[in-house]
Amino acid sequence: MARQIEGLFFDDIGSFPLPKGVRLPSLSRDQYLKMVRDVLAQKSCAGVEVPTYPQFRDMIRMFMDEIEDPAKAKSPYLIKKEHARIMELEAVPAGEDVRVCVTGPVELYISAFGATHYPDILKTLAKSVSRFLSLALEEGKMSVASLDEPSLGLNSNIVFSEDEILDALQIASAPCLGMDCEVHLHSPLYAEACARVPGISIVGIESAAHPDYLQLIDKKVLEETDSYLRAGIARTDILSMSARLNEQLGTNLWQDMPRLEREILELESPQVMRKRLDKVYAQFGDRLRATGPDCGLGSWPSQDLAGRLLTNCAAAVRSFRQDGA
Repeated sequence: MARQIEGLFFDDIGSFPLPKGVRLPSLSRDQYLKMVRDVLAQKSCAGVEVPTYPQFRDMIRMFMDEIEDPAKAKSPYLIKKEHARIMELEAVPAGEDVRVCVTGPVELYISAFGATHYPDILKTLAKSVSRFLSLALEEGKMSVASLDEPSLGLNSNIVFSEDEILDALQIASAPCLGMDCEVHLHSPLYAEACARVPGISIVGIESAAHPDYLQLIDKKVLEETDSYLRAGIARTDILSMSARLNEQLGTNLWQDMPRLEREILELESPQVMRKRLDKVYAQFGDRLRATGPDCGLGSWPSQDLAGRLLTNCAAAVRSFRQDGA
């Protein structure tokens, strides 16, 4: 069974920069797992309370390669239960647990089939996703689950009806009934619909970069569905942030990394994050369940800078708790 978490918790979305000079194809399995273990420790040291195993691998291929392997498939796009293992969980030390992020069925479907309409295949992929989550739960290392569906509400290649999408999400999240299970979205358009999926208890919104997204979420819907919100309080869109800074400062910060780091961390300070957290709590109160960075940090230039952003986020959460919300 998953460990139950009380109150508001601080987690991260997953991806993280590789160590400088490291290339994935050059690593052995043991070397890769050691790197995953090291980054989990970094996230915990930065103050992340429910760290996600670092997603160094492509979010599509790390699941589709297993699902499409004939030796591991029960039938096309349905992985055998015993093969639905997430390698990164091997790096989680005994007695610890993490946020387990699995790429959602819609995201997997459009990566393989684009703007086509095969509802049976979508359901089959959803069953495969559920098997990854089910086995992770059996391993006893998962305290929070997450379905990663960044294309929902954004990608014009999605031709399924809302009912078909929600049915797939219900199948995928079925093992998570009774525990914290997030859906990570890049658009708020499906947020309230996802809140109605029984297996999804937390809807994740990128509200640091897009505070206006919160205006599209009705607290009453969260209450009626007994679901909660995960609000981002730290921006992770470093390319957009640096482009704006370059324009304001009349320079190219990417040619001066120490200054880039200073400017980004000033822009995303604990004080700024605390203000965002206060604003979200004022709107949603106890329906706010989780917080942290908007998205993953894989595009950031160094592990050190990514870790310092997480440290700032932890400081904001501590300050919020100390003041009693």
